[in-house]
Amino acid sequence: MAPIAPTAPTAPVVPVNVWLLVFPGFLLLDATGPVQVFASANDEARDAGQPEPYRIHLVARGGGAVASSAGVSVLAAPLPRRGLAGGTLVVSGGGGVSLPSSATPEGRALLRWVARAGEDAARCCSVCTGAFVLARAGLLDGRRAVTHWQDVSALREQHPLVDVQDDAIHVRDGKFRTSAGISAGMDLALSLVEEDLGRAAALAVARRMVLFLKRPGGQRQFSAELLAQSVPDGVTAQLTAWLRPRLARQLDVDQMASACALSVRTLHRRLRQEADVTPAQLLARLRMELACSLLERPRMTVKEAARRSGHGSEYNLRRAFMQHLGVLPSEYQARFA
Repeated sequence: MAPIAPTAPTAPVVPVNVWLLVFPGFLLLDATGPVQVFASANDEARDAGQPEPYRIHLVARGGGAVASSAGVSVLAAPLPRRGLAGGTLVVSGGGGVSLPSSATPEGRALLRWVARAGEDAARCCSVCTGAFVLARAGLLDGRRAVTHWQDVSALREQHPLVDVQDDAIHVRDGKFRTSAGISAGMDLALSLVEEDLGRAAALAVARRMVLFLKRPGGQRQFSAELLAQSVPDGVTAQLTAWLRPRLARQLDVDQMASACALSVRTLHRRLRQEADVTPAQLLARLRMELACSLLERPRMTVKEAARRSGHGSEYNLRRAFMQHLGVLPSEYQARFA
């Protein structure tokens, strides 16, 4: 007998409960972005005469009005004591001082709830710095996770048992899902919709919200220019300024160290201290950014972009794009040229 072909996912008969945790000082889009994705999935189903696939609950310790870091408040229900089995928990992020921690009785109580809820829920997710909350609750030890690019080093330092990823938009490790900075929460929510309802439904939501179903690349905001600006008088800025007009040349770390009047060892140490990169990583990022900007120009060929950005060949440029952005140069060009 021939094997039966797998069928596409269909809308669940019972709506999925989505519990989105907020706290004083949460980042507004961390919560409202995913909420709108799930709400748009409900809109699509309702327009098609189908049952709504999601029940959305904003929850907070004590319930009531909860002020975001933007000063806009949302009305949240109290933390549920039961009913999370089969549902999805999404923890929003916030500024460092606003994130729940064990330093206060309120924070300890909330982290205990997150630990229980994360174990009970069918899926446990975080947006942006919400990964710190899951980590503080002990849910990410031994797991891969991602957070906002500015907080990657802090997450690694504070939670060495977490396998922190550098440049993913969102990461799945079992039932645990973490996403990068702020708007990446919508990418994560779209992936959950696709998992629940199928690609066609997720694509309909993405079209309704004018989003990519799968955003090309990683956290491109983590740019070499921003790294240089973080310490404007530092070695990173000095080396960046020296490299930019020379990217098409063959360069090695000895030349970079000499340009900064440093030993190779000192150059490595200073770049690590300032920007948590190696000389080779900084050079690769500058070349990738130049290649992207070249491909955004009219009539630019992939071959010419490869030559002018220092990648040398189309093959090398394709490898670099797949490694750093997860798309081919031609795909990037088609979307952004």
